[in-house]
Amino acid sequence: MNMTTSYLFLILAVFLGVTSNSFAKNAAGFTLLIPSIITAITIVLCMYALSLVMKNIPMGITYASFAGLTIISTVIVGVIRFNQVPNIYSMIGLGLIIIGVLMVNLLGNN
Repeated sequence: MNMTTSYLFLILAVFLGVTSNSFAKNAAGFTLLIPSIITAITIVLCMYALSLVMKNIPMGITYASFAGLTIISTVIVGVIRFNQVPNIYSMIGLGLIIIGVLMVNLLGNN
């Protein structure tokens, strides 16, 4: 697997992570069957995708990228789907996460 494929699997892992987070909210503490099943399946697939990424990209870089991108994407889904608008301090923190992900990927592999 080459680096391009690794980053495509990272994007897939982020998508699956955001999906699992979204359905976890809908699962109401895992009391609703269908959202609970979707949450479980997507989180397992997410971890599998991450394990494939880690074949080429160091574990720390992989997880930092995954976590940061998943946080940002989950916030966006929260704004769109659940009307959960972050305050100014949250926005600043999210901006710092974006800067961190960029630094890890652009400068951390040297």
